[in-house]
Amino acid sequence: MNSRKLSIITGVSYLIIFFAAIFANFMMLESLKQNPLETVLQQNMMVRLGIMAFLITALFDVVVAWGLFKLYRDHYLTQLSTWLRIMHAAIMGIAVFALVLTLNEDSGETIAYYVDVFNIIWLIGLFFFGGHLILLANILPKPKWIALFLALAGIMYMADTTAHFVLPNYDALAGIFLALVAIPSIFGEMAFTVWLLVKGGRE
Repeated sequence: MNSRKLSIITGVSYLIIFFAAIFANFMMLESLKQNPLETVLQQNMMVRLGIMAFLITALFDVVVAWGLFKLYRDHYLTQLSTWLRIMHAAIMGIAVFALVLTLNEDSGETIAYYVDVFNIIWLIGLFFFGGHLILLANILPKPKWIALFLALAGIMYMADTTAHFVLPNYDALAGIFLALVAIPSIFGEMAFTVWLLVKGGRE
């Protein structure tokens, strides 16, 4: 398979991750956080679809890891970067198990507990994902501005996970950390996706 096809496959996989994650995180998971029992009882199918969307993101994370490995296999950091992304995907798959346990629960407190378990495991996975992005920024030969945003996003993912675990007053700073993670992540990863689809593998 030539580099152009690999780049397109990787870019399309990124798009699938974006759309699946938006539904799973901002629709299903947010609803579970706000109204745990009502969501499970009244929107049970949405929860099930959200679980599948999280599994789809984990699956295509592995596809992206494979694509990036093939595209940049000559770089000395590529293998380590690939393993970090695969670790993130594996941890995400494990975290989803906690959401599956909510499906037959009739206690709002128990559902909220399982959601918290999912978030904690997911945060651990995002720590490794941040390391992947930092390495990817060093692997990516160009454009440099995309590499910069990827590096910043990686640093902020790792900083956010660390803050969750070491700052007792994290909840008061959650909005700030969300912005610090989201802005470079959206710009960097979305720009990288477009670059992969439009220009990647042409050289």
